[in-house]
Amino acid sequence: MTKQEFIALYQEKMKLSSKKESETLVNGFFSTLEEVLVKGEVLSVIGFGKFEVTTQSARTCRNPQTGEQMQVPEKKVVKFRAGKSLAEKVAK
Repeated sequence: MTKQEFIALYQEKMKLSSKKESETLVNGFFSTLEEVLVKGEVLSVIGFGKFEVTTQSARTCRNPQTGEQMQVPEKKVVKFRAGKSLAEKVAK
């Protein structure tokens, strides 16, 4: 599903009068989520899930084309863990 398809579905589900209004709400949510994660904070929505930034440690890997060993540096990644309620609904 694309972002535009999601906005249209959101508009329909929330019975909003305009696509522009639903787009503003969706963009506002994603913008706020981004701000929270950039600060290093965790967003936890009980029943839905948890968004957090974690550090992936440095590691050694192998280039599959040359077989050469490479060092991958430490980096920060965004993780989402589904809550129990969401996980059960998706599993059905």
